[in-house]
Order: sequence, then C-alpha cells, then structure tokens
Amino acid sequence: MRSKRSRLDQFIAQKLQISKKAVRQLLLENRVELDGQICKSVDQQINEFSQICLDGDWLQRHTRQYYMLNKPIGVVSATKDDIHPTALSLLSDIELDLMHIAGRLDLNSTGLLLITNDSQWSQALMAPETKVDKQYLVTLANPIDESYVSAFAEGMYFGYEDIMTKSARLELVNHFQARVTLQEGKYHQIKRMFGRFRNPVVALHRESIGDINLDSLLKPGEYRHLNEKEI
Repeated sequence: MRSKRSRLDQFIAQKLQISKKAVRQLLLENRVELDGQICKSVDQQINEFSQICLDGDWLQRHTRQYYMLNKPIGVVSATKDDIHPTALSLLSDIELDLMHIAGRLDLNSTGLLLITNDSQWSQALMAPETKVDKQYLVTLANPIDESYVSAFAEGMYFGYEDIMTKSARLELVNHFQARVTLQEGKYHQIKRMFGRFRNPVVALHRESIGDINLDSLLKPGEYRHLNEKEI
C-alpha cells in the first residue's frame, strides 16, 4: 500500500460535495488550514495524515498509529471476514479507518502481528528488498535433526510455482521444536518446507519482525502501542 496522495481542492470538493470553484473561494477567503497554517494553494498536495480544517472544524485529522497484537488461534489476518473474528476486531476504542496488517499469519498460527494505518511504514517493513528477518517458533509432529538445518539453509525448490526459496536459518530447540528465521513469506512457506520431510507443523508462532519482538506480557488477543524505538 502506498500513501494516498491527492490535491487539497479535490479532497475538500469531495468531502463537502461542492464544486472546485467553491473550494477556490474558500481558499481565497483564508478559511482553510492545512497542518496548522492558512492554505491558499489550489493544487496543494496532501495525504491521509494531512490535518485539514475549515472555519475551525476538522475535515481530516488522522494520526499515525502503530500497534502490536499477540494473535490467537482462530483469528484471521484480515480487515473483514464472514466466518472468523478478524485481527482488527480485537482492537477496541481505536479508529480503524485506514488500519491494515503488516505481515499476515494463517488462521491457526499465533504470535506477533503489526497493525498500522501508515502504509509507507508497513510497505518499507515488509518489502522483500528490505530483507527484514521474521522469526518463528515451530512445533513439529515428528522428531527433527541436524539434516533440517542444511536443507533450510540451501533453500527449496517448489515446482508448482517454479520458485526457489531463499536461505533460511533453522535452530534446533529440542527434538520437536525449531526456531526458523527467514526474510520472505511465500504461501504456507514454513509448513511446506517441513512438508518436504513429511513432518506436519503442529504449531507456528511468530516471535519477531526485524527488531520488534512480541511483548512477553501480552496474552493472546491483547495488544499495545509500539514504542518510539520500535517504530
């Protein structure tokens, strides 16, 4: 998602359902404030976080918001769903307009979800070229050994899509758990990689995205603001 840029006169005309000629008159009369300053420019560029006032009344007043959520099982990483509760539905007393999820998790996966209304921030965080690590704790149905480590490091070829996964780091935690770190997120990638060993994934829990670690104090379904350092 990219930042939604538009012209100030177009925004006001659509917001108030008036003509652009009427908007130009408002600007000439010094009745419009943009980010705390009187604005007279007809073609002034704005985005979704521009603070816009007319005669002291707010036409737009969005502020950038960033949250982490400890996603529980059975919640979908979506804004709307007809069957399951969504991640956004767990956020109460929050303006959900423009909110979206940066880095989705499957229905039965748990752990760190980042939710924001800042599309430029989320795009920079999740774009493949930025090479941000995502770390997961994976629980398997069958025992695992050192052979998994080299296989994940080498990458795996999936013929159906004709793709080769990038090198991923796998650390053995115990006989049935591994910590996997990767920089991409292809469809069901971790489950499919373990599927090469015919070893079903029992649980998949995301622990971190980049330097943002899931807060250990957050219970499943709980959330909090990101602090300045995390943002």
